[in-house]
Amino acid sequence: MEFLINNGSFGLLIWQVFLVLNIIFWIFCMVDVLRNSFAGNDKFIWILVLLFLPIIGSFLYFFIGRRKRLILD
Repeated sequence: MEFLINNGSFGLLIWQVFLVLNIIFWIFCMVDVLRNSFAGNDKFIWILVLLFLPIIGSFLYFFIGRRKRLILD
């Protein structure tokens, strides 16, 4: 373990874990957008936001967009 901390590989490991978690979160948000209904062109807009702003767009969708979904029984 000491070898990892001395040559900077530990920092690289943290970035890789962050990247993998971010990709999983992005995929979750994209699937959620595609599986749900939205009013008007909101679905298309959320897909564009997620494609062009993957990190920020995922958090925006999770905190804002999920409340805008149409709940169909």
